[in-house]
Parts: sequence; C-alpha cells; structure tokens
Amino acid sequence: MIRIGMLISDRYEILEKIGTGGMSDVYKAKDHKLNRFVAVKVLKQEFSENANFVSKFRVEAQAAAGLMHPNIVNVYDVGQEDGVHFIVMELVEGITLKKYIEKKARLSVKEAISIAIQVSMGIEAAHNNHIIHRDIKPQNIIISKDGKVKVTDFGIAKAATSNTITSNVMGSVHYTSPEQARGGYSDEKSDIYSLGITFFEMLTGRVPFNGETTVAIAIKHIQEDMPSPREFVSEIPYSVEQIVLKCTQKSPDRRYQSMSELIKDLKYALMNPDDDFVHIDDPDEAGATKTVDDADVSRIKRQSQRRESLEDSVSLRTEREVLREVARKENAARQGQGQRRQKNPRQNRYYENYDDGYDDQYAEDSDSDPKMEKITTILAVVAAVLIGLIVIFLIAKTLGVFDPSDDNDTKTEETTKGFVTMIDVVGRSADDVKKELIDLGLTPEIEYEESSEYAEGTVMRSSVESGSSVEEGSNVVLTVSAGETGVEVPDTVGMTEAEAVSTLVNKGFTISKTEGYDQYIAAGSIYKQSPEGGAKAPAGTSISLYISKGPETSKVSVPNLLSQDEETAMALLAENGLELGSVMEVNYEDPAYEGLVCSQSYAPGTYLDAGSKVDISISIGPIQSTYKFTDTIMAPTASEDPNFKLGTMVTITMTADDGTVLLSTQTSSFPIAEQNITGIKSESGTILFQYINQGESSVVTNEDGTTTTVEGESESKEIKRSVTFVAE
Repeated sequence: MIRIGMLISDRYEILEKIGTGGMSDVYKAKDHKLNRFVAVKVLKQEFSENANFVSKFRVEAQAAAGLMHPNIVNVYDVGQEDGVHFIVMELVEGITLKKYIEKKARLSVKEAISIAIQVSMGIEAAHNNHIIHRDIKPQNIIISKDGKVKVTDFGIAKAATSNTITSNVMGSVHYTSPEQARGGYSDEKSDIYSLGITFFEMLTGRVPFNGETTVAIAIKHIQEDMPSPREFVSEIPYSVEQIVLKCTQKSPDRRYQSMSELIKDLKYALMNPDDDFVHIDDPDEAGATKTVDDADVSRIKRQSQRRESLEDSVSLRTEREVLREVARKENAARQGQGQRRQKNPRQNRYYENYDDGYDDQYAEDSDSDPKMEKITTILAVVAAVLIGLIVIFLIAKTLGVFDPSDDNDTKTEETTKGFVTMIDVVGRSADDVKKELIDLGLTPEIEYEESSEYAEGTVMRSSVESGSSVEEGSNVVLTVSAGETGVEVPDTVGMTEAEAVSTLVNKGFTISKTEGYDQYIAAGSIYKQSPEGGAKAPAGTSISLYISKGPETSKVSVPNLLSQDEETAMALLAENGLELGSVMEVNYEDPAYEGLVCSQSYAPGTYLDAGSKVDISISIGPIQSTYKFTDTIMAPTASEDPNFKLGTMVTITMTADDGTVLLSTQTSSFPIAEQNITGIKSESGTILFQYINQGESSVVTNEDGTTTTVEGESESKEIKRSVTFVAE
C-alpha cells in the first residue's frame, strides 16, 4: 500500500499522487540519492498479483530504460518492495495531448505537424532499439510547460497485450491498428497507424471511428474506409490530408514503412503544405493491365536470351526438377512472409496445396528421360559426399586433430596472438599482483572482503583461474582481504566532489579521481565509485571516484528562425535537437515582420549543446508615434455660425482620425479650460459641436387689439472643426 511520505527502496520519498490510469497510479517522489524529483508509477493490485504479467512488465520496462531521447519520458529504475511493483520515470510537468486537444477544441495545422514531428522522433528512437510502443494515443503523449513533447509508457503495452488485458484497461480502442484489432501480429507500422489516428484527432478535434462498444469500433478499424480529415476541417492542406491517409492504410505494406519516411514528409509539409508529394500505393493501379512499348519488348527478349543461356548451362537437370525448385522457393518465401505476420493456418494449408499441385502438374506434363534423372541423382549424391568431407576436414582442423605437435608439449604458452596466460595470484600482495597484471595487458579490479584466514591486502581469489588463456585487455576481478576489521566504504554516488572526498578521508581512505560523462548526475558530482559503497576495505585503501562532467551531448547547429511564426520556429528547433526558450513581443521597424520572429538569441549556424534553449522575439510592428492635445476649446465662431449665441448648451465631441473618442462633454460656458490629452495615435482629428439655435420671438397684434408673443423657430446645428495634434 502506497502512502504519502513513505520511502520506497530507501531512496524514493512519495510526495503526492499526480495521476491514475487503467493499470497504475502515478506519484511525484524525491530521489534522495540523486537529489531530484521523479515520477513513480505503481502497478495496481490486480496486476501485481499476476506473476506472468509482472515478469513481462519488468522485462519490457528494463528494455525501455535503455531509451534516452528528448522526446521520450525516460525510465530510470524498475523494482518491487513488499509486493508493490513500480517503475521510476522522468518527471514531466505539463498536460497530456488529450487534454490539450480538449482545451483548444482542435489544433492549428502547423502546431499539429510540429507535435507529430516530435512524437515521431521519439518513436523512431524506440524503433531503432527494436522497441514497439503498441499503444500510441494522445493520453500517452505529454506536452511539458516549456513546449517539449514526450511519449510515455514504452514497453508497458507489450506486457499488457501479451496477457490478454481487457481493452478498457489497455487504453482506447479508438487508436488501435487493424492488425491489432484482429489480435494478430503487430510491428513498427502499427505505431505508425496509431500515430496517424492521433494526428487526425489533433487536426479535427475528434477520432475517425466511434461506436457504442469497443468491438464495434474495432470492426470499423478493420472494415470501414478511413474518412478524410478535410471532411471535418476544409482548410487542412492536401499534403497533410494525404499524410494522415497514408499512415492509416488498412494494409501495413501501404503505410509509411518507417518513422524516418514519415518525419521526412511531415517536415516537408510544414514548409510546403500545399504541395502534392505524398505517394500512396494503389492496389488497383498496381494490378492494372499495362501496355508494352518497344523498349519493354527488347528488354524481355534480352532476359529470354539470358534465360536460354542459363538453361543450356544446367542441361543435366530436368525440366521437372527446375520447376519443383522454383515452386519450393516461391512457397518458402510466401510462408516466410506468413510467419512474419503471425502464421495463418488457412494460408499455410493453401500454400501446401499449392506446392503439391504445382509439382503434380509438372510431373504429369513432363517428358523427362529416366536415364537422365538417374545420372542427375548420382551426381547430386557425389556432390553431397564431397561437401560433407570438406566440412568434416575444416571442423577437425579447427579442433586441432591434425596438429602435428606433441600433446604433452606445454599448453600454457601463449598460442594465439592477443591472448596471455593468467598468473598465480592467490596468497600474494594485491599491489604486486596489480602491477604484474597491468604489465601483461590485463585490467585489474579490486574487491575487498573481511577475512581471518588471509592477511590484510592479500589476494584471496581471482575471477580468472591461474594458467588459463585470457584475451588482452580483459578485466580481472581480484578479491582482496580487508583483514578481520575492514572499514565499510561510504556510498558517495550523487555527492559533490568536495562532500565525497571529505566523507572518505574522514573514514581513513585515500582518493583517486577520474572524470567522465553521465546522463543523470549533475556535473561536479560522483556518478560511480570503486569499491562500491557498503563494501569492506582496509583503512588507507585508495577509493576511485568518477566525477560527472554532465551528459555527453553532441553540438547541434542553430537554424535560421527569422521571418517564421512562433509555431514554425518551435518545430525547427525541435528538428535540430534544441528547445524554444522565452518568447518576447517587441516593436520592430520592418512592418513585414509583424507576427513573425524578428530576432533570436543565437545567430543561425551557431553550434550549441543538444537540448539548449533558444530565445526569440516576435514583432508586434513598428514603434507607434503618439501625439497630445493641450489647448482650450473656443465657442463656434461667427464664420462657423453667425447665429450662435453665447449661453447656448453645446455637446462637444473630440475624435481622432483612427476613431478614438478623446473627449465628450456638454457646456454653455466658453472657452473650455485647457485640456491635456496624451497618447493619441493619430496626427489629427475633429471637434464636433452639436446644439440648437433658437430664433428671435416676435409680438403680434390681434384684430381685437390684444398682442401675442410668437416664439422664434429653432434649428439643430452641427459644426465640425479640424484639429492637428502635437507630437509627444
């Protein structure tokens, strides 16, 4: 039972649970030996109790531990404690591709291609090491916080599929290849199919086949035509559509035959998405009737003449034998293909019958001469006897049967160039023995062991027996007495050089140092020691410390990222083994660079360590000039409106030429106090005055002598005044 805070293997402290899956739970842990954070994947109870599954799981996980690639979640350790089986992996902070797709609904074409390239590079590294994933899906692809794409769970799928784990545990059937759905043989091209389905989902936000049950979905993978991603997203380029369709062909022979082929097309599609360069084999076209031109006729005639010449040279063989041999070879070739694709009993019976029918047909039609057949049989027997005698002679010569030298001659002399004779070392001083072994061209290694029989520093036994012949350069392990009270050697792996030296010197040991590269131990820390920690050795023994210089990486060239968008730049860096660092938005004078990379932290062609980060700047366009308005606003003038009267309520709106409203107010008192408006992005604008002019009232005398006051007519007025702003 895993508990927060517990220590596994006296090394991994469980900190928190960070995920769960069909077969395992994942915890964040701290590796106290190497002082780093790791992910610990713990098998669930039902699988831990399956001995067959656990055995296969350990073998596959150990194989995956040999994979080291920036696009793979690396496996560090495999173990078990108190019935709990676990693997220790690289801790990647990020989200799965599945959640990323759900978050964005669907990805842009360039982003999908970039992710597909990185996934393909990781899978290619595994295939080059003869490891097939068998469960490629978005849930097993992680995008880290720094944009790195990593594939996880290598090796686990094979262990699971070999133990008939149910599909709901094994992951989604939505991504399985037709040959996997049939329960047949799967190889590298099965991973290519699953990646094609994943690519489809990145582009469209959905899987191509769905159904109510896993069986229904599996049948669709086997029988139904693959839909085009352009049916769901019309702007997907033609070349990208063809890459998806080629990856997901029903027949493995019609898919990409390797990850390198797929990566090549993906990179080309990233730069030339509208080109028609993806070739998918058409079985109807391959089997169609073809016309034969004059050149073909000439070639056929030449082949016919060579065949007739060949028949003349084997005139002793009958037509029947030749045809039988052809049939046997054809049958063997077909059966070999059948074995590679999981032997099919029905196919085997077909080829057996085909072979028999082929022989019988030509046995009945042949007009062979019985005497000639007898001569041929005799010659075949004689040839077989001669070959057998030659083989026996060669074997006997190798074993020394024909060696004329006396058997009693000394055999301890060096008889083969590059081999030496092992000396007698037991009971002798370890220092003397080491010197002699080095002089012989051998490499001595010392192991200490407490002993009351042998004096301290005396060799008790050797990994190579005295008098035996040993190839030069071989390692010879000497077990040396540490006396009755040997000192336990501290384990310094993971310590800094200063810490390790201090610890060992305090125990009475002397130090010898060697530098070397290590993938996981930081530079300046100890990645190996000899004798190992926990061994017993006499005080004063020299302990060899191997000091890490960090991972051994080859230099890679920085690509030209200028004028590329951010997604393309990230893809180009990934292709070259580099990572995208910080991204800054800056002003850049050339408007053509707006939205594109305008500078990079390392010049194109610069050589960096693989995995280095390259910072880029994205242009947000030229620096924008700004203006200000610092002035009073006067009332409409007589030239603008001779009827305007002071005291009239006026609505005033100041607008820049780019449509930005700078001022909106009402007043009946002019002039308006000085305004101070800054940050205006246009050089000029307008001031709009809106008000109502009221006409003069008049007095009218009625017929009865009374008077009436008549109000003047009102008139709505709008006056526009142009204004020029001052540069800031």
